[in-house]
Amino acid sequence: MANDHVVLRFSGVTFGYGEQKPILDAASFSVRNGSRIALMGQNGAGKTSLFTLILGQQQPAEGTISVTPPDATVGIARQVMVPEHRDLTVREYFALAFREVPGNLDQRIARVLAVVQLSCDLDKQVRAFSGGQQARLLLAHALLEDPDILLLDEPTNNLDQEGIDHLTGFLMMYEKTVIVISHDAEFLNTFTDGVLYLDVHTHTVEQYAGNYYNVMEDITQRLERERRQNARAEMEIRKKRAQSEVFAHKGGKLRAVAKRMREAAEEAEEGMVDVRREDKTIRPFTIPVQEFDTYTNGRILELGTVTVLKDGDPAPRQLDRILRKGTHIVLAGPNGIGKTTLLDRIAHGKEPGATIGDGVRVGYYRQDFSMLDGAQTGYECLAGVMAQPDEHIIRSTASGFLLDGRALGNEIARLSEGQKGLLGMARLMLMRPGLLLLDEPTNHINFRHLPIIAKALDAYEGAMILVSHIPDFIAQVRIDETIDLRA
Repeated sequence: MANDHVVLRFSGVTFGYGEQKPILDAASFSVRNGSRIALMGQNGAGKTSLFTLILGQQQPAEGTISVTPPDATVGIARQVMVPEHRDLTVREYFALAFREVPGNLDQRIARVLAVVQLSCDLDKQVRAFSGGQQARLLLAHALLEDPDILLLDEPTNNLDQEGIDHLTGFLMMYEKTVIVISHDAEFLNTFTDGVLYLDVHTHTVEQYAGNYYNVMEDITQRLERERRQNARAEMEIRKKRAQSEVFAHKGGKLRAVAKRMREAAEEAEEGMVDVRREDKTIRPFTIPVQEFDTYTNGRILELGTVTVLKDGDPAPRQLDRILRKGTHIVLAGPNGIGKTTLLDRIAHGKEPGATIGDGVRVGYYRQDFSMLDGAQTGYECLAGVMAQPDEHIIRSTASGFLLDGRALGNEIARLSEGQKGLLGMARLMLMRPGLLLLDEPTNHINFRHLPIIAKALDAYEGAMILVSHIPDFIAQVRIDETIDLRA
């Protein structure tokens, strides 16, 4: 339960990456001990950067950031596993949390793994775990020191429903401060008692009290009031300017009246409310399908006996399915059963039980964005999948996914995770695939975009295999069959 003690305070903080990418401009807010806060903002607004400021990994250009008491600990569960950590064993990964590795490290690891409901061999490499299991490792790592401030960056990504339910229950019982970045509205509404909104346009932070849905309703009502106020002001301004023009043309003493009218109009303009521009939503789009005369007998993908995981060990699973034009399939099963591994092996032609038709172009969307080359620019990524790159088409397509010239010019590794996800969708659109393999395409994506993405997948005319733990998203997509890999 929150009390009067402020555990975190930003006072007039200004921060950015040079003049071209400001993040905060004299931002101020405070967080009370025991609060459960949702940190929100458009993709690319700088939410993850704000976390690095709280951690002290970066310093503001102006203003102060204070944590009270000064020795309060801060832990973070990052949204994705750092690539260099994937080759570590579980024990080596957790040892990174300490300057000096404690003698009881294994016991401490066992304690936090129990909290996140994960049992594993400590000598197992991190890369051997599924995306959902890695999400649990990230959270467990953050909990090692029972931090006073717990930062969670997209913690529900890759988790199955059981994992999300367990995480929600844990956070509701956690007695210290939690600040979470998430695009999962239902998850946020369950346990948050306040919202910090990072505005990508003004680079300030707005603070609201209440659960997520109530705050969103308050914001909507406030915006409507401000729009009505501005509409009345604009009418008054036009009226005063018109009167000013009339009096100015009459000359003589009426010119002084015209001047007063102009000044009144200018004063009214200054008094207009600066209405916050709501998060933009991506444009509706379609994913064009590859010409079907290139396929062998209309068989886009044949699935025979494939390999899944059972208790961590490879096991056969007989599917016996043929995917033709318009076939949409969902792969289901709990974290750790091998859905991501199976899709990856199919995409790269390494699954003996899967045969892709001759000439079929595969559009692969992977949950960790490893299908993207981090050293490429966004522009190079999109141009690379086009038979004949066209700058106008590339920039127009990217714009529809809220990727401006700056995002296209940046190396992909420097984009936010949300921007990488949108770039991945733009890439599929320009690729014109015959087969779509989609591994958790909702991860890191602003929930406002999800209905538009779902509609594009629903209308896709090629073959598709989808993996997603978000039932509401799947419900918006035409699905011919759900295959549970446990059966």
